Amino acid sequence: MRNLVRSARQRVAVAVNSEAISLYWQVGCRIKKDILKGGRGAYGEETVKKCAAFLTGEFGSGWGFRTIQHCVRVAYTFTEAEIVYALRTQLSWTHVRALMGIDDELKRMFYLEMAAHEHWSTRRMEEKIDAMLFERTAISRKPEAVIRAELAKVGERGELTPDLVFRSSYFFSLTGLRDDYSENDLEDAILAQIETAIEEFGTDFAFLGRQRRITIDATDYKMDLLFFHRSLRRLVVVDLKLGRFKPEYEGQMRLYLRYLDRNERKPGEESPIGLILCSEGNTEHIEYLMLDEENIRVAQYFTQLPSKELLRGKLQRAVAIAGETLAERRTNR
Repeated sequence: MRNLVRSARQRVAVAVNSEAISLYWQVGCRIKKDILKGGRGAYGEETVKKCAAFLTGEFGSGWGFRTIQHCVRVAYTFTEAEIVYALRTQLSWTHVRALMGIDDELKRMFYLEMAAHEHWSTRRMEEKIDAMLFERTAISRKPEAVIRAELAKVGERGELTPDLVFRSSYFFSLTGLRDDYSENDLEDAILAQIETAIEEFGTDFAFLGRQRRITIDATDYKMDLLFFHRSLRRLVVVDLKLGRFKPEYEGQMRLYLRYLDRNERKPGEESPIGLILCSEGNTEHIEYLMLDEENIRVAQYFTQLPSKELLRGKLQRAVAIAGETLAERRTNR
């Protein structure tokens, strides 16, 4: 009986949420089309206030000026197809309101698709937005047509690509880590808070083990962390490094990936992918090596969240280098 009640409550909550989003969008569209005639400004604000006063008198305080503002804004922000998609994927009105704060269409589309795919709560989505997740993913540095195509795959088939999964930097909130920590200390701290760490990596990561030993020509090697990504259907090996990226790290990771591909890869899985996490970033060096074309990604990790100004500067530099590299490749063709 408990399950019956809970199930019914869940269905009612979903139905109420869907009806609320649909109603708010329709009200906003009606005001936008029939009253504002597509215009805004001082006249529009006065008109919205009159609409709010009328609806409040008819239906109560739930239809005040702020609610009508949200209705109009959602109508200007989202197409009918996007609203239908939000309802189909059971995103809430609070999700929709948070997404309205993102002016850039591609960025908003990214968070819409990823929130639906990874079942983010509103709070989780707001944390991702504040941490500039879109700017940290490789997809943000791709041409607009590529971004739209890859996001469409997520919405239509639930298909993720490495560019949507891996990031240029990772933030780990790790307690008890000394200022002079070693690579092993970092590994221990990540494992002590593995749930939080995996959330930063992404929801589809499954932890397989640490210090996975492999033997090649009687020489032993140890892979720091080994994961499996369910959507990508790939093994993911993570190598933790102190300091800046060095070219020799590429050769070591390539060895791990070839071993995994030959000995650990199961039928139906894609080729393994490697993530080298360095405590300091040297984006230009990494871009020249073009490692992301070879299933090797390099990112910087932070043990505390840097300021938005610092992060924005790093990301802008990364985008500029990516654009220069892309232009150079086109010229060479």
